[in-house]
Amino acid sequence: MTALFGVFLLTLLVITAVAIVKTTNLFVAVMLLGIFSLLIAANFFILDAADVAMTEAAVGAGISTVLFLGALALISERERAATPHRTLSLVVVVRATLVFLYATFDKPTFGDINAPVHQHVAPWYLEKTPEYIDIPNVVTAVLGSYRGYDTLGEVFVVFTAGIGVLFLLSARRGRRKDEDQPLLPDGPAIGLRENLIPRVVGRLLVPFILLFGLYVQFHGEYGPGGGFQAGALIAAAFILYALVEGESRTLAALPESALIGLTVAGALLYGAVGLAGIVLGSEFLNYSVLAADPVTGQQAGIILIEAGVGMTVTGVLLSIFHAFAAREQV
Repeated sequence: MTALFGVFLLTLLVITAVAIVKTTNLFVAVMLLGIFSLLIAANFFILDAADVAMTEAAVGAGISTVLFLGALALISERERAATPHRTLSLVVVVRATLVFLYATFDKPTFGDINAPVHQHVAPWYLEKTPEYIDIPNVVTAVLGSYRGYDTLGEVFVVFTAGIGVLFLLSARRGRRKDEDQPLLPDGPAIGLRENLIPRVVGRLLVPFILLFGLYVQFHGEYGPGGGFQAGALIAAAFILYALVEGESRTLAALPESALIGLTVAGALLYGAVGLAGIVLGSEFLNYSVLAADPVTGQQAGIILIEAGVGMTVTGVLLSIFHAFAAREQV
């Protein structure tokens, strides 16, 4: 049954991808990209990758769609005329597709217990996590502790990407005359504030999204979730508030200076937890020395670095959204 559902999802993915390529209406393309992300999230979920599925749904289908809509409010909704190198582009894509398909022939059978991925360090993680860290969600243990360097790199990638996007969007930046109007492309931007039902529903959803974001943040050790997913959800709540109430009210509740501070503080918190291990006589990002009991230290360290991740992701996503909203239409 799972395989049949997987084939169904793959069929929908192919249909959606073809529709995205064929459409010339950028608004339709953005909506289809959101659908594509939801289908990918569903595919991850049936593969038992709930953490990845939640991240894809929150970032790919949620935040990315809103940011694309914000970008469309500044440009035309129609795609420009095709470039003269369209045939060359098609040839490159077809060749790359064939190479990737050929590479899959060497992959082990799906679910094969003897596959390298199941015979390397995964058994050790599953066996030793209850002893060394004692949290039910092994994914959080791996990302937060065993592979803390990787997650630290991801945090600073998000931090650096946010800085780069803000620099790019700062050019020709100016407060929109209708700054209280949300960015929603439908020809002229039509704000949700002027529609009673979306505004009421949006107001009701904001506190629940924030509450769920905090739940995902602090429950990531026991179930799917963590800083990345929580940061995206909390940012989504503030963006929804901006869409229904206007950007000025959102900035009054959480100013841009606070967002910058939140972004920097999150990255610094992660680094500080790592340095604490060195100060206390151990290695960088070794949380065992943070408490008298090594297991308690590991748990405390993971909670702290996940909080740093959530702060940075929230700050970067909201800063990018406000940067889009502040640009003048071109």
